[in-house]
Amino acid sequence: QVQLVESGGGLVQAGESLRLSCAASGSIFGIGTMGWYRQAPGKQRELVADISNGGSINYADSVKGRFSISRDNAKNTVYLQMNSLKPGDTAVYYCKALIDQRVGGWNVYWGQGTRVIVSS
Repeated sequence: QVQLVESGGGLVQAGESLRLSCAASGSIFGIGTMGWYRQAPGKQRELVADISNGGSINYADSVKGRFSISRDNAKNTVYLQMNSLKPGDTAVYYCKALIDQRVGGWNVYWGQGTRVIVSS
């Protein structure tokens, strides 16, 4: 089995920063694209940013210039550096990873979510 464990969420004031981490562990042969999604109350889950194993990156327009995604392949970990946070960034942030388990092939896994609250 595979687990994605997120950390780094919390309560901050507008303009401050947070860094989220997501570490994958378990039966892993390889990892493809890793990403961060978020879901605000009453809204659908949306892509924040993702990064391929080759380093190609996508950002939601709403976070471009403020958020930065990176990964450490040796640690099976993806990070999301969030700067200049706004109240509109308040949401539960979920990590997603495409994982090659060799036996069973490629599967998508989600973390349990970490809550980010930005006060004005």
